Amino acid sequence: MQVIRADHLGMCFGVRDAIELAHRRAEAAPLTILGDLVHNAVVLADLRARGIAVAHEPSQVRTHTVMVTAHGASERMLASTRAQGIEVVDATCPLVHVAHRAVRALVCRGYHPVVVGQRGHVEVRGLTDDLDAFDVVLEEGDVLGLREYPRIGVAAQTTQPIDRVRRLVALMRRRFPHSDVRFIDTVCHPTKERQQAAVDLARRSDVVIVVGGASSNNTGELVATCRRHCSRVHHVQTESDLRPEWFLGAAMVGLTAGTSTPDEVIDRVDQHIRSLA
Repeated sequence: MQVIRADHLGMCFGVRDAIELAHRRAEAAPLTILGDLVHNAVVLADLRARGIAVAHEPSQVRTHTVMVTAHGASERMLASTRAQGIEVVDATCPLVHVAHRAVRALVCRGYHPVVVGQRGHVEVRGLTDDLDAFDVVLEEGDVLGLREYPRIGVAAQTTQPIDRVRRLVALMRRRFPHSDVRFIDTVCHPTKERQQAAVDLARRSDVVIVVGGASSNNTGELVATCRRHCSRVHHVQTESDLRPEWFLGAAMVGLTAGTSTPDEVIDRVDQHIRSLA
């Protein structure tokens, strides 16, 4: 049994930078993170072991310094936090900042904002909480429920598959032929790389293992993408989730991972698969 890795997998630079920043700030002074820094249980356990607290509302913060997660936050949330005299450290991924600027630009130009993403996801809340009116769509049925506006501006959660985003934008243009539907591509480059690499990997593999947090949106999207091209796809958080029966009769096992998955977790999963062989 051969194990092959996707050409692009695992942590992106935005997640690595956020984790490194949290480590540095926690060494200097007590630190609270506003929400989960990333959606990965292994990373979060390590942060807790370093004494870093987590709060889900500014009112829960008990330290002088709070960090905004890699997923970003709204200006309304940041202002509410600073109003309590709390120092805010911004660990927002630069590519999430790009998405924020894109949404603001669309609104300033008179477009009704539509975000392609997972309703309720922390990144999507950050993109929309400052807006007076907006829509969030994820499936074709969501687009069919939209009202018509003279101008519709579309951006996306950075970890959405670009094929889905383009499909929904095309549907909006067909549904509202008299509207000016403007799309700004805010899907991040690491997501696009990992999605395409996952397609290439799944087409070559008898079994695919996707490593990542249970609540990680981009990991879930990798699982869904792989399942369109391989019938035996399994999502694991650590090597302890692997099952020997998954690999029966498999000559080629593909391995990929979400953008918040540490390298050492990927390595342990890889080694355990090889030990099963």
